[in-house]
Amino acid sequence: MGNSGMEELIPLVNRLQDALSSVGESSSFHLPQIVVVGGQSAGKTSVLENFVGRDFLPRGSGIVTRRPLILQLHIANTEYGEFLHCKGKKFTDFDEIRKEIEAETSRLIGSKKGISPVPINLRIHSPHVLNLTLVDLPGITKVPVGDQPADIEYQIRDMIMQYICNENCLILAVTPANTDLANSDALKLAKDVDPQGQRTIGVITKLDLMDDGTDAREILENRLLPLRRGYIGVVNRSQKDIDGKKDIKAALLAEKKFILSHPSYKHMAETMGTPYLQKILNQQLTNHIRETLPAFRSHLQGQFLALKKEAEEYRQYSPADPARRTKTLLQLVQRLAVDFEKLIEGSGDKVDTVNLSGGAKINRIFHERFPYELVKIKCDEMQMRREINYAIRNIHGVRTGLFTPDMAFEAIVKKQISRLKGPCMKLIGMVGQELTTTVYQKFLQSNLVNKCCYPPPQHPADERPKQ
Repeated sequence: MGNSGMEELIPLVNRLQDALSSVGESSSFHLPQIVVVGGQSAGKTSVLENFVGRDFLPRGSGIVTRRPLILQLHIANTEYGEFLHCKGKKFTDFDEIRKEIEAETSRLIGSKKGISPVPINLRIHSPHVLNLTLVDLPGITKVPVGDQPADIEYQIRDMIMQYICNENCLILAVTPANTDLANSDALKLAKDVDPQGQRTIGVITKLDLMDDGTDAREILENRLLPLRRGYIGVVNRSQKDIDGKKDIKAALLAEKKFILSHPSYKHMAETMGTPYLQKILNQQLTNHIRETLPAFRSHLQGQFLALKKEAEEYRQYSPADPARRTKTLLQLVQRLAVDFEKLIEGSGDKVDTVNLSGGAKINRIFHERFPYELVKIKCDEMQMRREINYAIRNIHGVRTGLFTPDMAFEAIVKKQISRLKGPCMKLIGMVGQELTTTVYQKFLQSNLVNKCCYPPPQHPADERPKQ
């Protein structure tokens, strides 16, 4: 395969990714891709923006990336972005790209801080990029903040695992240099699915924020926690730079100057920095696609033959025969109901050893998250004694009594039970979200969307149904 053929490999997989995403099948195909994993403040956003040379990703505190972002970089003469969910519209203003990511996220999961596994596909054409596809996932978090779901840590971990368990996936593990590498959340998750470090690429960010007298030389020389694909060090823009809209070109020059002038890094300056990282990722993804292509093609052909056989069965039914069409639709709905029940009840024929199913997640919410919420309810014993005393005296009035009146008991108990309403409503919300996600994923994978006699509904870009 010549160089031009090699250059076409990434765009080829991009077209496949778009085709599969548009029919809701992206998760069931093991596409060769690079998945970006890191903690909430690891610097993933800066790395991706530096590749493009533009500010275009949402920023802020807490979870900013709430849906997977499939970012396809495509080398071209003109600079613009386009989304799969509003095809044909070209975004030349990168602030508008950011607003569209935020709006599309809110359309599906509202303004709260929950997350969804349904990806947003963004392709950026630019003369300043190399052909590259990256999947940006929510940052790993430990503690729910504000209106984040109580089990947010588990939700994010499950979503990340769903991607990185794919053997065809390269893992870009982003870790800040000013934290202990041994405690890196990204590297821990990568090690769970890639214990030999065969498909993990390490990125060390924020090299300029390390304490005086310390450096990341041992890590970058791949001697501390070795990975077959090694580590690449980069320097991010500071928060002050970002707030002041510091030009990314100027930031890349500052990065180069820092590396060349640092005594610990200048000897390996050619194998560090954002431009080198982008070049290496382009090469590694291209080579990775070439290596995995034969098995991937066989997998696709197997899927195609199975679907072709199924389509032949549907073709036997005349579209003009409503009775046949209704029967087919009912069979598909029944199959969806059975599949859904297996996911919830846990009676599936195939046991998933990688991800938790809907039922298991709901079980975890009841047995781990709900007790945790209940324990947070504080009881002031002195206050309760005072309330009991007032209740008894108010019910007796001018009289005195020997026994505690039932009405006093009921009033106090009702008041205490009412305090359970908050945790219970939270529980209902989490379970409801889990059920919705399970149905949505099963529905997208079912024949009801793609192979039913009725064509899938078309929604204008701004009138898509909410989840």
